[in-house]
Amino acid sequence: MDQNNFSWNATAFFKRLVEKNRLAVDGKFEFRSVSSLEGFLTALPGLLSMKGMVAVCDTSDGRLSLDNTPHNRRVKTIYLARRHKVDSDEEREAAMALLRELFRQFMSVLVQEKIRLEQHAIIIDSNIAFQEIDKYFFTGAACACFHITVSTFTNLAYNQEEWTEPML
Repeated sequence: MDQNNFSWNATAFFKRLVEKNRLAVDGKFEFRSVSSLEGFLTALPGLLSMKGMVAVCDTSDGRLSLDNTPHNRRVKTIYLARRHKVDSDEEREAAMALLRELFRQFMSVLVQEKIRLEQHAIIIDSNIAFQEIDKYFFTGAACACFHITVSTFTNLAYNQEEWTEPML
């Protein structure tokens, strides 16, 4: 597969991490695909029947850069949630500590994935911020998110065959 048709599927990548990571498996985290923050909010009541959730937004914000090396930049959002006893700051902190550790373990694999993807001209931005979501966001659940920015080369060479008449 050449770099022009190689892509990275963040949803499949994180689903595999949830299925293979001991902390996620032992902590009974379940994987979900959502389409926005609102989709994550819609999925959160499912925590009543599960312990934890990793949700990947299957849409992304993006932009195209027209500089000397044209590329598409896409931002993928990953949400983490862990149920805890309502009104227990100690349990909330323990749940948040678990989310922080799960994030760290996921990043230990993403570092290796980043190197693999660079061979296909797919660049993952090295700066990945982990954001803890306010405790009033969803009662009885610690929530956090992080964003991954992925850049891929975009061939912007003019091709007359794509047009019904010459454009240049």
